[in-house]
Amino acid sequence: MTPVKPMVDDSSDIETVAIAPITPEDVESFRRALDLVARERKYLSFLEAPPLDQTRRFVLDRIAGGDPGFIAVVRGEVVGWCDISRHDRLIHAHRGTLGMGIVPSYRGRGLGLRLINATLTQARKAGFVRVELSVHADNARAIALYDKVGFVREGVQSDAICIDGQYGDTIMMAIVDRENAAG
Repeated sequence: MTPVKPMVDDSSDIETVAIAPITPEDVESFRRALDLVARERKYLSFLEAPPLDQTRRFVLDRIAGGDPGFIAVVRGEVVGWCDISRHDRLIHAHRGTLGMGIVPSYRGRGLGLRLINATLTQARKAGFVRVELSVHADNARAIALYDKVGFVREGVQSDAICIDGQYGDTIMMAIVDRENAAG
């Protein structure tokens, strides 16, 4: 009897994943990915994605404002994202907050690095001087990625999150690049 060959999982081939700026056409797929990661109840600041109309408004506002936002796409579906939202007050407009996520089946394949590098490159071009983030202190994989691309730790917020009655700390991190300052 001939052994049966296992099916090949296309998700392991990182070359099949396209990294591209997010567009209005990507909103529904982006929301599905966001919701999938949020419902893990481990990584994001919310436990489910906002309603579609709010997600659409967020994406369209980011695009209109020139904020960097990239997605990882496989066969037309968003499997990861990274974006930076510029602060809206004039004295804070040189800085933005980074958010990102990758659906579980695509983690550990280098997508996070590809997404964050594309987003930070665009942020520099857009004149961001400071990019900041907060990360759950127990998210070692994300912290290692942020360290790798140059974020530095600025502090810890004790008991900053509470999920299902369990408190956890967050680590505040930032990259500051004054060479991007308007002159």
